[in-house]
Amino acid sequence: MQGKSILLVIGGGIAAYKALDLIRRARERGARVRAVLTPSAQQFVTPLTVSTLCEEKAFTDLFDLKDETEIGHIQLSREADIIIIAPATANLLARMANGLADDLATSVLLAANKPILAAPAMNWKMWENPATQRNLAQLHADGVRFVGPAEGVMACNEWGIGRMAEPAEILAAAGAILHRPAGPLEGAHVLVTAGPTYEPIDPVRYIANRSSGKQGYAIADAAARLGARVTLVSGPVHIPAPDQVELVRVETAREMLSAVKKALPADIGVFTAAVADWRSKTSHAQKIKKAGNGKTPALALAENPDILRTIAQHNSLRPRLVIGFAAETENLREHAEKKLAAKGCDWIVANDVSTEKGVMGGNANEVVLVTGDGAESWPPMRKDEVAEKLMRRAALFLQDNGPRLSAAAAE
Repeated sequence: MQGKSILLVIGGGIAAYKALDLIRRARERGARVRAVLTPSAQQFVTPLTVSTLCEEKAFTDLFDLKDETEIGHIQLSREADIIIIAPATANLLARMANGLADDLATSVLLAANKPILAAPAMNWKMWENPATQRNLAQLHADGVRFVGPAEGVMACNEWGIGRMAEPAEILAAAGAILHRPAGPLEGAHVLVTAGPTYEPIDPVRYIANRSSGKQGYAIADAAARLGARVTLVSGPVHIPAPDQVELVRVETAREMLSAVKKALPADIGVFTAAVADWRSKTSHAQKIKKAGNGKTPALALAENPDILRTIAQHNSLRPRLVIGFAAETENLREHAEKKLAAKGCDWIVANDVSTEKGVMGGNANEVVLVTGDGAESWPPMRKDEVAEKLMRRAALFLQDNGPRLSAAAAE
């Protein structure tokens, strides 16, 4: 932590007393610590105590005229290398998840452009409450990192998951974020599409497929862990976004194509999304009702844009490596080779999604990588293992094929 600047946001919970030890330990490791206390936090620890330990002013008021003359809540978030929230109470997490900025702490967090590490602390029933879990999922998707909570006896004398992580554990997690070693994709921009698309028929019905998005999300995670800047354009799924990934949510194929174009340029484009081939020509404003005479309504279909082919064959937007996915139920290699030629991409990752394989929605995959040099069958692996292997292969491709976007821009 030597030379690093930490902005500590102290929430209003009994675990706030641990924040004092956190300050002490961080400063022992050579870090500068500045602290923001919520109004509730001041009921547990005083600004005077916090400022004494930090040897810095403790910040409490959004409307401190001197600080806000200099847009203090922006400066606080910009001058830190990392923002740590300890304790991160259920209330504070809920306000973050909903984008509220009604005091200094939440204003700083909403304005932040640095990594945020939250150390939750609350009663175990509050932690397990569906509302809290929804908020956590949203914050995960927004890129907030978490450490803890731990299981044990709480201040209320109940036992469960909700104890704030210990200061040493929090600082270890912060250090891992700040000192991530350079990976083989460092400096590269990787664009990933994932999940299904939903094509509306009327307000309650849509055309979709069984894609869970797990493979695409695993690829985005692997790319980020290997050092890339990652943009993940995702259809509707029910899994949290990986850490350090920019998530763009879409529903329809046309929305996905628009988001992909907006995210480019990129060094690598990985198109795992199971985009619906067709959409209803007409999306009815009201629910289609049964006629009551035994007749079924006709559903006229229109072809959706082919996102993989559009990007792979684009003169200016094309990434240097374009990877498509082929979900097949028969003649896997044959269909993948035809798709490689038809789409104009560099690689096709083909997998058998027959029902008995359990690939769609499952955690394992068995793929064939098809390139211009031939086909390579990979053994059955977990989806995260497939992702790691694919991204390491992609990194080797970049090493052998000239400078990355960042290097080209520097020239």
